Amino acid sequence: MTTLTIDKAGPTRKAKYGSMSRDRAWALRWSYFFLIIFAIFSLTPPIYMLITSLKSSAEISAATNPWWVFHPTLENYVGLLTSNQFLRFFWNSAMVSIFVVTITMLISVPAAFALARMRFWGSTVLATGVFLTYLIPETLLFIPLFKMFAVFGDFTGIQLINKWYVLLILYPTLTVPFCTWIMIGYFASIPKELDEAAIIDGASWFQTLTRIFIPVALPGLIAATIFAFTVSWAQFLYPLVFTTSTDQLVMPVGIITTLIKGDVFNWGQIMTGALLGAAPPLIIYAFLMDYYIAGLTAGATKG
Repeated sequence: MTTLTIDKAGPTRKAKYGSMSRDRAWALRWSYFFLIIFAIFSLTPPIYMLITSLKSSAEISAATNPWWVFHPTLENYVGLLTSNQFLRFFWNSAMVSIFVVTITMLISVPAAFALARMRFWGSTVLATGVFLTYLIPETLLFIPLFKMFAVFGDFTGIQLINKWYVLLILYPTLTVPFCTWIMIGYFASIPKELDEAAIIDGASWFQTLTRIFIPVALPGLIAATIFAFTVSWAQFLYPLVFTTSTDQLVMPVGIITTLIKGDVFNWGQIMTGALLGAAPPLIIYAFLMDYYIAGLTAGATKG
């Protein structure tokens, strides 16, 4: 005799799965909606900058559709790329960024390794203090820093103000604390068995850092390097305050001070200069974004 079994939970299970599918579909729709809103707000300024950079001064000042180029031209790009002044701005920015990144990594990596692995009295408090110093805005610091450099110049006769290399002293105050904090989290996420095995084999702390931790922590190093480069390349307040001569200016300040004369704004070249200035960080992020995200999120799981 065959027994007929009725699955009473079948309709309930189907209703449950159907409800989950509908919830997932709605979540997906809302995700796309907010992504579209985010894309509109994020891409509108650079698109408008690109459109404006392809216009002549006469077309920009004309009462036409600002979102369309009727007579595209590259004269703004040619004018800036053939200008010795603009190339000088670009060179100053490149030199400052390269030196600042080098100084930052030479300080941040050993400091983060010491705070994350070489436990000593007050290391936790010091690590927290390093990050808290980053939270102090530069708008509160540039006045006392300016006064300090002025007093230093009066006592020693060495004038650092209005020299591009003064930025090599100023920018690390912004980059070193945050990069050290990033590397502390990344070093703390590395298993302790690695450095313990290296020490047992007779390696020094320096050898442990250079031969084990730095190769393993490469994504964190790349994230810290990208951050230091971005800050030093795009910083505006410090170079505006501490440099005034045209040959000492970096790109963000040079574009504004030379292309705005009184109440006359050369919008075509201003937009062109902004796009050209944004190109190096954009290229770096395009190729190294995965490493940057991995470096920023590494310390979230351990340490």
